Amino acid sequence: MEKTLYLVRHCKATGQAPEAPLTREGKEQAQSLVRFFAERDIKHIISSPFVRAVQSIEPLATSLDLPVEIDERLAERVLSTQDLPDWMDRLEESFQKLDLKFAGGESGFEAMKRGGAVLEAAPDQCVLVTHGNMMGLLLKQIDINFGFEEWIKLSNPDVYEIKIEDEKRKISRLWR
Repeated sequence: MEKTLYLVRHCKATGQAPEAPLTREGKEQAQSLVRFFAERDIKHIISSPFVRAVQSIEPLATSLDLPVEIDERLAERVLSTQDLPDWMDRLEESFQKLDLKFAGGESGFEAMKRGGAVLEAAPDQCVLVTHGNMMGLLLKQIDINFGFEEWIKLSNPDVYEIKIEDEKRKISRLWR
């Protein structure tokens, strides 16, 4: 089976809460995603339920007259439900130890399994909108060399193409 997927990190938002909307700049970035995908034959759109993810892709959905399917499995990974003053260090550690789990959070393996199920089920020519940590883990699932240093370089928005051919998977960063 052969398919092409586009993994998109949401545009700039006002915060990290699920209900945080896009900033003015983020809304402009969402319009740039419409232009970016104009030459690609997009047939499906699946998004995290978070407001910033949906708002990032709504302009493209409108321009293509496609519905935005919401999939909870694309929601951002919860690192911990407790305040972690050194959260960036803990996040880095979690990229190295994928079974590491903090209080109230999910391990990298658990998040990969959740998001990976969406990649498997997604149809060809599908845009999948998610969040930075989830995106990094999904890319790591395909390319084990994708780690914390690569995660730091992700932008808002960001776009990776995932080519799947039988058991082979290849990722390419498209957004510049």
